[in-house]
Amino acid sequence: MISNSRPRLPIPPPLLGTEGFAHFTVTQRLSAIARQVIVDNNFSAPINRNLEKLASELTSGYVPPLVDDTGADVSAWAAYLTPYQGKRWIDVPWFFTETYFYRLLLEITNYFRPGEEQGVDPFSVQKRQGLETSVDSIVAVCDRLNNELQLPELLYFALWGNRVDLSLWSSQVDRSRFDINSQLAHILVNDAPKVAEWLAISNGRIDFVIDNAGFELFCDLCLVDFLLASGVASLVNLHLKPHPTFVSDATIKDLHETTSFLAAFDHPAVASLGARLQEYIVHGHLAMKADNFWTSPLAFWEMPDYFRSELSSNLMIIKGDANYRRLLGDRQWDYTTNFADIVCYLPSPMVALRTLKSEVVAGINAEQIAELKQSDPDWLINGQWGLIQSTEIGK
Repeated sequence: MISNSRPRLPIPPPLLGTEGFAHFTVTQRLSAIARQVIVDNNFSAPINRNLEKLASELTSGYVPPLVDDTGADVSAWAAYLTPYQGKRWIDVPWFFTETYFYRLLLEITNYFRPGEEQGVDPFSVQKRQGLETSVDSIVAVCDRLNNELQLPELLYFALWGNRVDLSLWSSQVDRSRFDINSQLAHILVNDAPKVAEWLAISNGRIDFVIDNAGFELFCDLCLVDFLLASGVASLVNLHLKPHPTFVSDATIKDLHETTSFLAAFDHPAVASLGARLQEYIVHGHLAMKADNFWTSPLAFWEMPDYFRSELSSNLMIIKGDANYRRLLGDRQWDYTTNFADIVCYLPSPMVALRTLKSEVVAGINAEQIAELKQSDPDWLINGQWGLIQSTEIGK
């Protein structure tokens, strides 16, 4: 695949914190997240005061500098911050605000500094609860992994991973049928059949950009297990976050904790999946990578050259809303813009699996948009609509 270094089209302005859902996120959601960190952890009084200060200043305060906390990305952030010094949080690009908020939160909680708080994930309580409260769904899915679920269904699981729970099971008492097909009408672009055909004649490396920990990561790992066990992939690189961010985004530590949780589970199908995943890791078929690019405010087309070459593989699977926003640079594209004309810079064929939770999207036809505006005014942000959107597949 020959890629450009940027989108083919003129790049529109970024979303700002003064607009729509972005404004709500900056002024309310991020403040609530900072305060929840206080509740969920046993940090010292000075740390909690600084977290409250951060929460209070997001509405009308100014973007502060990052103190050198020995993190490997401090110098990079000094460069990222330069254009926004002296500006209010709500006046800078939304994607920058969110990524910097989470990095600043780690500086406040001493995540990188030597001491008792070093390496403490401020979101660990929520991540653990997300996995532990999904055990019934995990058992139900694992019971069907080896003989019923095929690649298209596993793509749907991965798409809806943050929503798939017992509410999606058939109303039959024995729950013998997973009713994932009931959600097909909510997939606005569905390239799952095309991706399955592409993978059926493929054998090579797949790069999988992971989104959330918890049950969503479990669903992603079910897909990984199928890809490796069936021989569709000889190697899967999982791209995870180098440190906690966006509350539930998965790190390498989260991946290991999840596979250990599954392997120790008191149910043979669940334990078998966990053991297989651990074997893939031991034998080098499943690799974990965590680059600081994934926690930066950079658009995908701004990836460093070394990283572009690392992502050159048979297929990239890109999960989640935040990763999709990075694909589009979190810009104000017209929703009908040809998706491939934006992401033509990618070094490999790609499929994005994303539920819509922000006002950034491309590749939707005008008729769909008109209908959605009438039937579901919050369609862009409520997580009820999905995309399985591919480029260069089958070419």
